[in-house]
Amino acid sequence: MKQTESVPFAAVPAPENALLRIEDLQLRFGPVTALGGVTMHALPGEITAIIGDNGAGKSSLTKCILGVYEATSGSIYFNGKPAEVKTPHDAKELGIEAVFQDLALFDDLTLWQNMFINRELKKGIGPFSILDKRAMISRSDELVRGLTVNVPDAKRTVRSMSGGQRQAVAIARAVAWGSELVIMDEPTAALGVRERTEVEDTVIGLRNEGRSFMLISHSFDQVMRVADAVWVMRQGRAVAHRRISETSGEELVALVTGAQTT
Repeated sequence: MKQTESVPFAAVPAPENALLRIEDLQLRFGPVTALGGVTMHALPGEITAIIGDNGAGKSSLTKCILGVYEATSGSIYFNGKPAEVKTPHDAKELGIEAVFQDLALFDDLTLWQNMFINRELKKGIGPFSILDKRAMISRSDELVRGLTVNVPDAKRTVRSMSGGQRQAVAIARAVAWGSELVIMDEPTAALGVRERTEVEDTVIGLRNEGRSFMLISHSFDQVMRVADAVWVMRQGRAVAHRRISETSGEELVALVTGAQTT
């Protein structure tokens, strides 16, 4: 049975090879329920999208996965094992990184400095160690060389780059340090058409190399272009799941608005 047919949501099981599996995740702030029991999964080597109106719970869910919020109840499994994600450090230790719309890049630092901030490479021993600037520049050039966006050399400041180049740097940094899953929250919302296309091509290229992404987006067109699978959230719950090859933008709109319920 195709997933585009009307089936109970519970009929969408998590495959054994799921990279991320979330079961009945709940998040409450006093009397306010932000997540009312989210169950979903993401497969390795895919771009998994999450869509929904404002207030649907997308941001609350990603913040639980990233350890910004500690879930009130429910379970998170990563690579098939139970994962306690209580802090952002816990998420990073698992290999989960994030790219937000504001990028969290430092404009007046160079590309290589942004890539290695708080992760500096050193040479020498103990108190006699110094920063290995040459190694960090070389590694940064290597990381961005394969991107579809033409990024300047690693000694250029971020301020001198275009919006698409900045976003590509942020993605490359997340991929470099988040070896398992990169969460992208509206990564192209502030970009023009050409820059958006460059960034999307970069993400698709990295996916084709086996990288795994979770995409939070309000753009159904973008989801249809780049994602492999999509989850629809409404009122703090995941209410539908589709493979992109078996759905349409029109159906996604209907699922988000509630015109179609399963």
